[in-house]
Amino acid sequence: MANIITIGFTGEGKTDERFLEHIIQRTFENVAFECDGDIEVFQPVYIESKGNFIEKVLFSAKKAEENGLMVLCVHTDADEQTDKTAFQYRIDPAFTLVHDSNETLCKNLVAVIPIQETESWMLADKELFKDEIGISKPDGETNLHREPEKIARPKEFIKDIINQTFEELPIRRRYQITISDLYTPIGQKADLEKLNKLPSYKKFEEGVRNAYKKLNYISE
Repeated sequence: MANIITIGFTGEGKTDERFLEHIIQRTFENVAFECDGDIEVFQPVYIESKGNFIEKVLFSAKKAEENGLMVLCVHTDADEQTDKTAFQYRIDPAFTLVHDSNETLCKNLVAVIPIQETESWMLADKELFKDEIGISKPDGETNLHREPEKIARPKEFIKDIINQTFEELPIRRRYQITISDLYTPIGQKADLEKLNKLPSYKKFEEGVRNAYKKLNYISE
């Protein structure tokens, strides 16, 4: 009989939720192959919260425990070129409060911190990204040759690429998608091996591995 893992996640907004839900589940499923025995990964449960970052994490940890969730993933964008500030002023203080609390909270926490913005992870699988939009140009003509985490505002970058792509189509062929149309399909289909080339994703994957270890699903 397979063991199970139930996951909660909270983050900065509903838009990111549609992408991260699939990335989180698929990453847990991928790392589950390293576990001792079979693991059934349940669909992650989004926990909506209010307040400042620390208040959100405490609230989500409480809700996760109340709902029998075994792991809580906490998302925040780095909003810059490294995750140093995000860890120092958001993740570390919040996680420390949860771990030191005498309340009944989910204390198996995993940080999800894309460098710059969540959208940088959406650019990791360039072929999928181009297929979803319908781009036929070489990467150099759309600046897709750049490393995703080096793009300062990836969300705006994606919007600009979409606009440029559809402006060049004949009017009769213009059925323009928006960036909102991309979060779910890219989250569902992005090649995790390509995502694994991004240091911020590798750090998240290691957090997933540690979560399994805390549950004794992976031997130390």
